[in-house]
Amino acid sequence: MPDLISALHIAAPEATLAVGGLVLLVFGAFAGDKATKLVSAAAVLLLIVASVLAGVGPLGAAFDGAYVADPLAVYGKILIFLSSAVAIVLGGGWIGRERIARFEFPILIVLASAGMGMMASSGDLISLYVGIELHSLALYVLAAFHRDNLKASEAGLKYFVLGALSSGLLLYGASLIYGFTGSMRFEDIAAVASQSDVGPGLIFGLVFLICGLAFKVSAAPFHMWTPDVYEGAPTPVVALFATAPKVAAMVLITRVLEGAFAGAHAQWSQVVILIALASFVVGSFGGLAQKNIQRLLAYSSIINIGYALLAIAAGTTLGVKAMLLFMTLYVIDQFGFFSILLSLARGGKPVREIAGLAGLKADKPLTAVALTILALSVLGMPPLSGFWAKWAVFGASVNAGYWMAAAAGLVASVVSAFYYLRVIKLMWFDAAPEGTVPTDAAPFEAKWIGWLCAAFAFPLVIIGLIWLEPLTQAAAAGFGAG
Repeated sequence: MPDLISALHIAAPEATLAVGGLVLLVFGAFAGDKATKLVSAAAVLLLIVASVLAGVGPLGAAFDGAYVADPLAVYGKILIFLSSAVAIVLGGGWIGRERIARFEFPILIVLASAGMGMMASSGDLISLYVGIELHSLALYVLAAFHRDNLKASEAGLKYFVLGALSSGLLLYGASLIYGFTGSMRFEDIAAVASQSDVGPGLIFGLVFLICGLAFKVSAAPFHMWTPDVYEGAPTPVVALFATAPKVAAMVLITRVLEGAFAGAHAQWSQVVILIALASFVVGSFGGLAQKNIQRLLAYSSIINIGYALLAIAAGTTLGVKAMLLFMTLYVIDQFGFFSILLSLARGGKPVREIAGLAGLKADKPLTAVALTILALSVLGMPPLSGFWAKWAVFGASVNAGYWMAAAAGLVASVVSAFYYLRVIKLMWFDAAPEGTVPTDAAPFEAKWIGWLCAAFAFPLVIIGLIWLEPLTQAAAAGFGAG
């Protein structure tokens, strides 16, 4: 019993979310949809409490090494839980305006967050799979949450079917790894992988595992679900997809590759670099032909995940630090983009086509300024936050000797600059077509979250880096030291 109490103490963030989510579910079942706002507020509070517990809780391993709490997991979980809380705030206003308010919406995000927290703390292949499936099942439902909308239903179905395929790849890889190492625990796998005579069977299993995980972060060539799901799913749900789950998956990939398979870096780094290069090509060129803003952001996410994978491929503490810094700044930029997108509507219809941004400077100048800052940040224009994110990634890659891959990432940034600059051109230099109705009053939460994210992208990032740098360094240096 003392061991169980100690384990639950270490796993308090996920336990809090799981128990709290079930309590909210029972409450919502009795109170009905009229209690949606109250459930949403309680869910946000629950996520904030979980992030505090993650930050102040004890470090260590629990459940026979299946759950690991170390500085890397702590940093990842705080970012995940706070991102989920912001998604609930954005989504709460949206489901109310769309008149599809359901108390299940915030509860699904809470349960998904519990799964994402488990992903960040996975210490073996079982907890890895349980965490992935727990968060994925909730996200499948969220993708199709607007069930009267045909595109949302299609998005949910595509995400579910392709997600099942990726789970099959992941499970097959996990079974091969278990078969060739005789253990599910990352520590035991690391002992086998560090031997000089690592067999092709184990590497084969690792490749399948990487493929399954690459799907979760929408890295090419496993990105096929991303554009359709981003376009069809509700905008606040897409904001969640673009942030918290990607952070959880990147932390999990770090645990698998730089923890369990640190000794096989020469083998897996080649695969990760190829995936990163493919993501550069697909993300940069695929976005050129897009007319829908959410599809454009889907291709933007593909290329940006390529940068994060490039940092992991370095296989160094500097690479882990660069990945964490990149993902943190990326999450803030993405929330800014989607918040502003949620704030734009004309005549009650949301602006989702890129052409609909024409003349925005005359209608909503502050929003146009914020969107310009965010576009330049994601582009990587100095001294905005995106520049520092890419600087860290390219620095880690070059430091590890992968300067050609870093050069490819730089070229991809130049290509993708076209569709970011096109957005800016439409807002500031093109006039709105005749007969275009003015934009509607922006929802309070979407407008202010968008503006705050843009303000952080520049100029607040200069101050933010003062504390982000040491935090990411401590998280990277403490990887595995729970």
